[in-house]
Amino acid sequence: MTASLPTGAAAPTTAPARLRLALIAHDGKKDEMVMLATEFADFLGGCELIATGTTGTRLAAEVGLTVERMLSGPLGGDLQIGARLAVGLVDAVVFLRDPMTPQPHEPDINALVRACDVHDVACATNLSSARLMLNSLRAAVPGTRPRE
Repeated sequence: MTASLPTGAAAPTTAPARLRLALIAHDGKKDEMVMLATEFADFLGGCELIATGTTGTRLAAEVGLTVERMLSGPLGGDLQIGARLAVGLVDAVVFLRDPMTPQPHEPDINALVRACDVHDVACATNLSSARLMLNSLRAAVPGTRPRE
C-alpha cells in the first residue's frame, strides 16, 4: 500500500543539494587555481568545496571561499578526496596538474583520476578544461549564467 497526501496538501519540499566540487592544484599550478577561483567566485561560493591542504588554505584566504580542507596531496589529501568521490560525495573535480614536474605521490594522483573515470565524475586537469566545465556547470544551475 502506498501512502498518499491528504487532498489539498502540498508535497514535502527539500532544498536542492549544492554542487560538491573538489579543487586540487600542484605547487606550480596554485596561482592558476587562485586566478580560476577568483574568476568563478560567484559560482563557487554557492557550491560545497573541498580541496587539498595548501590549495584550500589559499582559496579561503585569497578568494574568500568556504573550503573544507583535506590533507596536502603528498600526505594523502588526493586519497581522501578519491574516497569521497567513490561513495558519491563529489560531483566534479578540478585538478590543475603540473605535468612537467615529477610528483612523489604520483600513484595517488593516478588513483584519483582513475576514480573519476570509474565513477563517471567530470575531471578537468588544465585551465581550458576547467573553464569549460565550470561554465557548463554554472549555466546548468538556476540563478547563474556563464560570463560573456
